[in-house]
Amino acid sequence: MELQKNDHSLRPEVRYRVKKIIVAIAVSGCALGAHIFGVVPVAGAASVVISPERTYRKCFGGDRFACVVDGDTLWIEGAKIRIADIDAPEISEPKCATELALGNRATDRLIELVNQGSFKLRAWPGRDEDKYGRKLRVLIRDGRSLGDILVSEGLARTWTGRRQPWC
Repeated sequence: MELQKNDHSLRPEVRYRVKKIIVAIAVSGCALGAHIFGVVPVAGAASVVISPERTYRKCFGGDRFACVVDGDTLWIEGAKIRIADIDAPEISEPKCATELALGNRATDRLIELVNQGSFKLRAWPGRDEDKYGRKLRVLIRDGRSLGDILVSEGLARTWTGRRQPWC
């Protein structure tokens, strides 16, 4: 007995066209959903605008969507970001009490800065990630780096390519 081809199947060119339409609808739906919920891509983007719809706080426990780790590291939309143009004192493993105190002040100030409104997240030229897998980005508001604000207030240093002691 010979197998018969299903007469109800679509011609190959029609199937291809239908697949393209379905993919286009899916992509459009994802883009619309991202726009509605304020999700902004972080990886690989040259510059994106972040409009915080949540209040950034110090990272605690498992919440790593929108929080500040320390004076130069934060989580934005679920991506771990290292502010690439500065170095702030450590608070997780400080070398002395002075570094811890200054690191806590830098952390608190960064929380204030990111909660003051929208800012741009700009890629760091030449490198996308550091050795810990953090995205290297510069945070900019009104043409000024938020890192520069921390530097001008004595809470961070301009990044020179290596860490300097805080003690």
